[in-house]
Amino acid sequence: MHTIKSDSDSATSKRADSATAEDLPEDWSFFDRIYCISLENREDRRQEAMLQFSKVGLAGRVEFIRVAKHPTDCEQGIYESHMRCMAQGLASGAEHILIFEDDIIFEGWSPQRLGQVIHFLRENEDWQALFFGCMVKKSQRTANPAIVRIGYRSLTHAYAIRRKFAEEILGPWKNAAFDDFLRDLKSPCMYAVYPSFAFQSNALSDNDRYLHLDRFRRFCGGLRNLQKRNELYHHYKWWIVGCHILAIAAVVHWL
Repeated sequence: MHTIKSDSDSATSKRADSATAEDLPEDWSFFDRIYCISLENREDRRQEAMLQFSKVGLAGRVEFIRVAKHPTDCEQGIYESHMRCMAQGLASGAEHILIFEDDIIFEGWSPQRLGQVIHFLRENEDWQALFFGCMVKKSQRTANPAIVRIGYRSLTHAYAIRRKFAEEILGPWKNAAFDDFLRDLKSPCMYAVYPSFAFQSNALSDNDRYLHLDRFRRFCGGLRNLQKRNELYHHYKWWIVGCHILAIAAVVHWL
C-alpha cells in the first residue's frame, strides 16, 4: 500500500526540516531512570509527590525508592539514599539519571522550557549534574537562556546526573551531608535551570538534626522563597552591587 502525502503534509515536513533542534519537542524520555526518595512511613508525601509529577508529564514514570529512616544519623541516611538511586540507575545501564525527593513542588514548568533544558544536555558533553532547582554560590549565563553554569551550594530535591559522574562519586558515606559533599567537589561542570521550576515544599523536615534551621527557613518565608531570592541575586549580582555602590556614593556626596 502506498501512502499519498497531501500538500499540507509536505509543508509540515519542510517546517520540521528547517526547525532547529531546540525547536523540536522533547520530553522526560531523555532520562533513562527517574527516582524519587521517600521514607517508608510517608505515604502522605508520596501521594502529594505523585500529584506534582502528574502536572509535568511524569505520571507513572517515577520509581519511588522507599527507605527506612536511619536509626542514628539522618544525614547518613539521606546520603545513602541518593547513592542507592545512583547505584540502581547504573546497574540498569542508565546513561542519564533523574533524582527527586518527595517534598518536590513544580512551579513555572512548561514543555518548551523542558525542551530547552534537554537540548542543552544533548548538545553539551561537559555537564556532570544539572539541578532543576537549588541554592548556588555563583552563576554564569550560558548560550542557552534556560541554563546557567553554577557554583553549587545546597539542596538536592531535583537533579539530573550523568552516568560517568555517578560512577565517580558513588561510594560509602563520607561523613558529610550529601549537598555538602557535592558543594566541596567544586565542580566547574554543574548547571542549573534558570529560572528554577523545582522547589521544596513547606512540609516539616524529616532531618531531626536541622529542625532549628528548618524553623529559621520558615521564618524567612520557606525554602521556595529563599531559593528564588538566591537565584535572583546571583543572576543580577553586578546590577545589585552597582546600585548599592551608587547609592552609597550619593549619600557620601551629600554628607
